[in-house]
Amino acid sequence: MGPFDTAFHQIAAILFAAAIVGALARALRQPLIVAFIAVGIVVGPAVLGWVEPTGQIELLAQIGIAILLFIVGLKLDLRIVRALGPVALATGLGQVFFTSAIGFLIALALGFDPVASLYIAIALTFSSTIIIVKLLTDKREIDDLHGRIAIGFLIVQDIVVVLVMIGLSAFGGPSGGAGFAEQLALVLLKGGAFLAGIGFLMRFVLGPLLHRLARTEELLVLFAIAWALALAAIGDILGFSEVVGAFLGGFSLASTPYREAISGRLTSLRDFLLLFFFIELGARLDLAEIGGQLGAAAVFSLFVLVGNPLIVMIIMGAMRYRARVSFLAGLTVAQISEFSLIFAALGVALGHIGAAELGLITAVGLVTIGTSTYMILNSGALFDRLAPVLGLFERGTLAEVPLDDDGPRPEYVVVGLGRYGGRLVDQLAEAGHDVMGVDFDPQAVLRLIRQGIPARYGDVEDPELPAHLPLERVRWVVSTVPSRDSGLALLSSFRRYGSDCRVAVTAHDTESARELRDAGADLVLEPFRDAADDALVAIVAT
Repeated sequence: MGPFDTAFHQIAAILFAAAIVGALARALRQPLIVAFIAVGIVVGPAVLGWVEPTGQIELLAQIGIAILLFIVGLKLDLRIVRALGPVALATGLGQVFFTSAIGFLIALALGFDPVASLYIAIALTFSSTIIIVKLLTDKREIDDLHGRIAIGFLIVQDIVVVLVMIGLSAFGGPSGGAGFAEQLALVLLKGGAFLAGIGFLMRFVLGPLLHRLARTEELLVLFAIAWALALAAIGDILGFSEVVGAFLGGFSLASTPYREAISGRLTSLRDFLLLFFFIELGARLDLAEIGGQLGAAAVFSLFVLVGNPLIVMIIMGAMRYRARVSFLAGLTVAQISEFSLIFAALGVALGHIGAAELGLITAVGLVTIGTSTYMILNSGALFDRLAPVLGLFERGTLAEVPLDDDGPRPEYVVVGLGRYGGRLVDQLAEAGHDVMGVDFDPQAVLRLIRQGIPARYGDVEDPELPAHLPLERVRWVVSTVPSRDSGLALLSSFRRYGSDCRVAVTAHDTESARELRDAGADLVLEPFRDAADDALVAIVAT
């Protein structure tokens, strides 16, 4: 127990230390995961010896993992993957496959046995959805093309890691002398019964029950926690582990109208309880073991920081995405995730790997999470420095597509075919105007072409964009990309080209709108302000 007499004193000291170190980490713009693992190392047996990674700390860590997997199941939105289509699946599955294959070969070359090599390789493939969503949201890039693609393939990764842990939990434990065929039959029987029971409750019980419980929000949240832990316990009893049961508990509520309310209330609880998982993980680390793995940790960290983004860029380049989009999306996989650490801890619990491999994976996590955070925060400047080299990853860019003399001659060109731009193109076409769409998302271009509307593949920030557009009859070029830098780049390229057409750009805030007007924009669209004005007129009119 160290210098503390009770578990209460122990936990109070841990929380106080975590708050101080967490504040320091935020000042250094580091994710809290790094801070909490560091706290575990400091207060654990390796340094101060205040706490042992057992008892109450271990229990709270297990509950935190169960709540995490419950929320993953609860928020499993396959519509995002389906909406992004091939790029999310190809990038997500392709990155998992190539990273694990190359990582496995690297681990073998470094002298690890095949089982340990496989665990290390798989752990290197998963990136942190929590960290990436937070960073992209802070940078206001969550709705940009690279942000939406990143969220899509991160969801694919989450599905893969859950399936891998389900497989390990089902087949990785002791078999009690049973052959593989008998073990497989038993797993299928128990799994089928488990799923059938959950399906029955989803069909006939959970919906009406949640409807009644939702009258009291506190009771709804209490039931969600109880349901998560109950299914986690049943999953463990059946030999599938708490992870599987908790995930299925969340998935069983994902189709209800209360999933967002439950998820929102449980997010803070998840973050609080995961604190104990990372502290327990840090407390379990043997610094002597890690010290002996520094060379291997450096090799694997370099592979994750450089190799993973390159794999994503190659896949997206083959799908004809621009180097900038591929690079920004690729940076989001330049770290391993909390799932990598949970996966490694599961391997230790099953007896497949030892403390040395767990320490190695944790060390790689500390290095890659910390370094990739700065890479993502400074992604624009980093791309500018590497742009001459990164152009090698592009295929079939707009500059390579010659203009067709017999092609369309539009009156309006809309650059950016997202929700706002796509709607603008549809309205112009319905009004009988000749319109052309431009976007650097090949899927968006293809969707427009299928509608019978001319579209081209291009980048709003490409200085050669005007030279590759049929501008003879164009009255307006409208950029719906809500980025000040993109708007300024478009204005600059058209000014240099000398076109007579008018240029409209888009801004989401007053300061950006002012700068764009000063730069010579003929019109600045402000969707949020205009929508509020229209809403006011509609409200007052009724």
